[in-house]
Amino acid sequence: MNMKYTTLALAISGCFVSAAAAEEESRVLSPVVVTATRVEQDSFDLPMAIDKVDRQNIDNQLRMTLSESLARIPGITAQNRNQMAQDPQISSRGFGARSSFGVRGIRVYVDGIPLSMPDGIGNPGSIDLDAIGSIEVMRGPFSAMYGSSSGGVLQLITKKPSETPVVGGDILFGSFNTRRESIEASGTNGGLEYSLNLSNYSSNGFRAQSRNDKQQATVKLGTRISDDTKLTTLINWFDQSAQDPGGLVRTGTGANQPGAFPGGLFYDPTGATRGAIAGNTRVSRSNTQVGFNLEKSLDASNTLNIVTYAGQRDNLQYLATSNAPTGAISGRASSIGRTFYGTDVRLTNRGEVIGKPYQLSVGLNVGYMDDARLDRNASNGEIQAGAPNRDEKQTAFNFDQYAQGMLALDERWDLHAGVRHTRLKLDVQPNAGATANLSAGGLSFDKTIPVVGLVFKATPAVNYYANIGAGFETPTLVEISYADPANASAGLNLGLKPSTSTNIEIGAKALLSDTSRLNVALFDISTQNEIVIDRLNGTTASYRNAGQTKRRGLELSAETLLHRDFTAYLAYTMLDATFQSAFATGTGATAPGSYNTGTVAPGSAIPGTYRHQVYAELAYRYRPYQLETAVEGRYNSKVFINDLNKDEAPAYTIFSVRASLQQVQGKWKFTEYARIDNLFDETYIGSVRVNDGNTRFFEPAPGRNYFVGVKANYMF
Repeated sequence: MNMKYTTLALAISGCFVSAAAAEEESRVLSPVVVTATRVEQDSFDLPMAIDKVDRQNIDNQLRMTLSESLARIPGITAQNRNQMAQDPQISSRGFGARSSFGVRGIRVYVDGIPLSMPDGIGNPGSIDLDAIGSIEVMRGPFSAMYGSSSGGVLQLITKKPSETPVVGGDILFGSFNTRRESIEASGTNGGLEYSLNLSNYSSNGFRAQSRNDKQQATVKLGTRISDDTKLTTLINWFDQSAQDPGGLVRTGTGANQPGAFPGGLFYDPTGATRGAIAGNTRVSRSNTQVGFNLEKSLDASNTLNIVTYAGQRDNLQYLATSNAPTGAISGRASSIGRTFYGTDVRLTNRGEVIGKPYQLSVGLNVGYMDDARLDRNASNGEIQAGAPNRDEKQTAFNFDQYAQGMLALDERWDLHAGVRHTRLKLDVQPNAGATANLSAGGLSFDKTIPVVGLVFKATPAVNYYANIGAGFETPTLVEISYADPANASAGLNLGLKPSTSTNIEIGAKALLSDTSRLNVALFDISTQNEIVIDRLNGTTASYRNAGQTKRRGLELSAETLLHRDFTAYLAYTMLDATFQSAFATGTGATAPGSYNTGTVAPGSAIPGTYRHQVYAELAYRYRPYQLETAVEGRYNSKVFINDLNKDEAPAYTIFSVRASLQQVQGKWKFTEYARIDNLFDETYIGSVRVNDGNTRFFEPAPGRNYFVGVKANYMF
């Protein structure tokens, strides 16, 4: 580990030893969360690893990708790809690390409304972070209570409308001609609560071929229908266009100008491949979604929740399939027109049985997505005439039933348990007139998933817990689309099976004093039939089931308030994620070289997983002037880029600093803020494209960069 970072981490860790004597008016408390049990509960009393990112820590970032705020959560890998054409890379305990498009292996929700589709793919890029009040992050066995393909759950909770009407604006300027403007309005009028957020973002990006623009809007309305009934309406809209600079190859060829890089990589970290530039790789996407949440108190013991939602998503992406130094750049134009909708009905009952308090939620969940998928050849970024490669309708439908509850066995022991039954159907049908080579077919999956956990309240300040549960990760529609990506006549990949896992976790949560807390979790996950890459053909791949994998690790987070308004926070993750069985990969791959073709040996690391991750923060608050400032440190160990572990991105350590200043003048509140990322101008790989078929594995991160901004709010 880099010595600069080690020094900072040790210094912050040492702060916790003396925290009990802190002279601080505030207290460090375990947050109240809803994701774990679907009702509000103190996270300290839950038998699972769950953390919360509050609004202040969201505000400390650029607020354009979810990965910015998640870097401080142990167990979560959240890599900012530093370009907006692809969703951020987010994985939980190694689940989702291989995803090339969207987020898989993690369920994503906003106020209980899913952003993950029935087949398991989520698109968190549509989230308007200006409208979010907090983010709850759950890992471990109880994540399976949200359905298949759930190695973790991200629940975003929108801001609660203010009691007094407020209007405000925010403008930000930064490196690479980055600019962001937003306005908001919030208030309560009688039985109506309302909030509105509008934002506009644009940036040239720090690399060639990485300009991006994004507009978003969020409307939240809360209507008190009666004393015991409330209806909340949430409307989200976004529209985006972004160039894609692509990943970079290891050696400098073509448009990549040689330049020294740690670990022997050579390229211009601000450049892009010729395929990206001449092929004009880019994406345009839009998403409109509306959701309703009806909450009704039936009586003192029973509450009914009905969540329903519907939306439309359109996505057109241009990809380069070649990177020749001269001549035309071949590629694909892949479009998806998606309609989706669903409903979740839940009844929660609280009471006592044989004198013991209990809580029980039972529910039904239905989800449906319909993709009109069209894939055509492109040359130099222009669609070519001729028959499409794919012209079909892809659908996914799930019907789930679940029950989850808690029973207080006595004053010191709580039993938590749950069970969820999932039925998922995937179907692919060519459209009329489509190429004869296209195939029709589908798969159905049916699985019941149990989980049980126990909490031991050793003292009022120390809880120990353990849990065990099953996991179930189904193939996505993309993963069943090709039996052989180089031969459309080979048909669909209908032999693919879901992966199953056994997930064990033990942990402790301690309130070391009124001003310090510590959480520790150990986990062991054994998976059968892991879904992995089989064959590669440029930007297209087919998938297969491997044998066993193992994920073992440690998560630790600690927070303390120190003397003189200093705050320290530390998060550490150790993850040992490996393939336990040998399997062949890349058979028939057309990628140059032998990066992706061969036999994966037992003990090989699962690519995209970091063995060590550290986030440390030391913050200071000067109350008389409402000044807040902090230094952040982040360390990531090396990461392998493919199943064969033939190459890797080196470890890196970066630092950031931030500051904000606030003034209140009558009904006005002004906030000025600034942030510098990568303070020491390190050159490093911010993320990797796992098993990239064109060997463009490496996505560089920017050098030293900054943004400054100002907010103004007026309270009526």
